[in-house]
Amino acid sequence: MGVEAHATNERVTGRTWTVRLDPVGRGRADVRVSCSRPACAAQVLPSAAVGRTAAVEHLKAHLRAGPAPRPSAYCACRAAECHTHIRPAGPRERPVPWRCGGAIVLAVVTDREGRWWQVMECCSRCAAGHPTAKVVATAPAPDRAAPADGFRAPAAPAPTVSAVGPHFSHSASGTTAPPEVPAPRAARPARKRARRGRIAQRFVPHDLRPVTLRDELAELGELFRAYQQRAEPDLAVLAELHTRKAKAFSAWAEVTADTGLRLDAQRAEQAAATARLQHLNRIGEAPEGEEPAVARLLTAPAQWDHARAVLAHVAGHSPLPGPEARLLVVMLTLRTAQAGVGNLVGQDLKGLPLPDAEHLVGQLVECGWLEMAGTVDELIASRPENPTRISVPSLTPDESEPGPFTFGRKMRPKLSGWAQRVVGEKKLRKAKTGADARLLALALATGVTADGHLGPEGEGLDLEALASWCAIDPGDLRELVDRLTVADWLTDAAVTDTALTGRLSERVLPLSCPLV
Repeated sequence: MGVEAHATNERVTGRTWTVRLDPVGRGRADVRVSCSRPACAAQVLPSAAVGRTAAVEHLKAHLRAGPAPRPSAYCACRAAECHTHIRPAGPRERPVPWRCGGAIVLAVVTDREGRWWQVMECCSRCAAGHPTAKVVATAPAPDRAAPADGFRAPAAPAPTVSAVGPHFSHSASGTTAPPEVPAPRAARPARKRARRGRIAQRFVPHDLRPVTLRDELAELGELFRAYQQRAEPDLAVLAELHTRKAKAFSAWAEVTADTGLRLDAQRAEQAAATARLQHLNRIGEAPEGEEPAVARLLTAPAQWDHARAVLAHVAGHSPLPGPEARLLVVMLTLRTAQAGVGNLVGQDLKGLPLPDAEHLVGQLVECGWLEMAGTVDELIASRPENPTRISVPSLTPDESEPGPFTFGRKMRPKLSGWAQRVVGEKKLRKAKTGADARLLALALATGVTADGHLGPEGEGLDLEALASWCAIDPGDLRELVDRLTVADWLTDAAVTDTALTGRLSERVLPLSCPLV
């Protein structure tokens, strides 16, 4: 009987498994998605973006199909001695003892670069110790009536009491009055624990004063976590949250004299301003006192700066002369800007105003600027279901050179799509404008004010710089300006000896990247 009871009360170790995203090989864009569960086979996918999506979906499928966390499970963190979140305060100090506690939860821990996702069945205290942990399920509270070890003490036998009461040896008579039963002890009032929250990977101290500041920080942490669970973003709500966070962190910094909190408050103010501007651009309104804003294809100032950075890089590193080669290098750079590799099909080249695209691609390959899998003819004949792999060695990052651009993986397709929209704009195609006019359209789209006037504060753009960018003589620039005016790209255009003034038409303002 004792052996059976021991077997039923043995706690099992919490489950844990990991989904990883690893590169297949150096210099290659395809990735491998693997899962530590024995029944899951590894997958090889063409890009990191596709692989990350597949990894997240694989993890969600496990979470949906798997059992809920078990209340009696042994904390997975504790089984590993909690090494993942116990660290000494200094190089010569030993870590403090860790004590697990709270309900058993199913938590997902990930790294900041999005290369692996680990699911753990652990206690809620260990989950809170991981900065990136996200609790997806919580086990129900165990029955408090039963002892923790599963054994129940045998009930004491009730004393036999006669009708006239119990008999005591020291009684003067054979009968005594039954003793009075004491009143039950009043339940101890539960101690109300101070509210403690977590915001921006910081724990709000229990003893933080004033109490209203402590409660505001705890509530803001909950609101930010709830916002992350929204199916659709609401930039107005996000701006309001960042505004409240900036005020709360400023007050927290005043109380604690913490410089880090003051810097966090400044960053929150900047985030609030950016979110508010993006919201106004999306709804087509402008801040008070300004003209109505435009719903632009690129919505953030950082995206506008990245677009200008790409054009400036191409202007200084174009391997071949002429506007046709310059335009082709722009489009190929945007295709390979992040990792130096990308996919290309024949239609991408046929959509550009290039009289001899095959010859230009061959020249780029011969000079070593471009590398591809296969021949130029195979590239021209390739279709979307079977694209050609291309690479630009000068854009490929390595240990000594991270690459010329600082934007992330999600930014590259946005910039490439923006450039394709500008170069392939409907009226530019109908007017059969050449590569030089398309290059001028790109330059003008990135050199205007918010209301479309050319140059900083509408003062115009330098003719020498525009002619150099378009790879033409300055004397030919006036003809290009006339073509863009006929195509309804420019209005009120005026060419002087040194500058081009005017403004973009309202029709193409959504394609512009204002100077801010």
